[in-house]
Amino acid sequence: MTSVFSAEGKNIPCTVIEAGPCVVTQIKTVEKDGYEAVQIAYDEKKEKHTSKALLGHFAKANTTPKRKLVEFKSFEQELNLGDTVTVEQFTDGDWVDVTGISKGKGFQGVVKRHGFGGVGGQTHGQHNRLRAPGSLGASSYPSRVFKGKRLPGRTGGERVKVLNLRVLKVIPENNLILVKGSIPGAKGSYLIIED
Repeated sequence: MTSVFSAEGKNIPCTVIEAGPCVVTQIKTVEKDGYEAVQIAYDEKKEKHTSKALLGHFAKANTTPKRKLVEFKSFEQELNLGDTVTVEQFTDGDWVDVTGISKGKGFQGVVKRHGFGGVGGQTHGQHNRLRAPGSLGASSYPSRVFKGKRLPGRTGGERVKVLNLRVLKVIPENNLILVKGSIPGAKGSYLIIED
């Protein structure tokens, strides 16, 4: 993340996203595929690291192999196979939704994972129970812990969609978009940006 100054002099936190250029690799139709969609690809990849099936797929679009393939059900502009999609389709002040994989945090306890407050003060003879989850369930019936109980476990690494982020600035010569606020994922991770 970084920050930029607005015309009024306010310091606005934002995230810089490199978006594109993306190539249209497939156009799905109702007659052939059962639904309408546009498949676009991003980020160069070496041929030796690409399967033969994908090499043929990219050859139909007359493009080099790419790393990331994403389908969009609705696309405003009319696209053909091999067309290039750039950041110029976004304008300053647009509202976008950003989808990504959140940062993985590994195995975490209930305080970090679910926001538990712990047991409280160290009174009544409590010893090393400050950040513990407390009792888990009944004893003889149902003799188990119910599914969905908030317990320690792996945190993060999930698909997250952040809605209604404002586009502050579009820099087409460098394929950059400045989006107000934070987005999911670590630096260098792939994102899906939708209008």
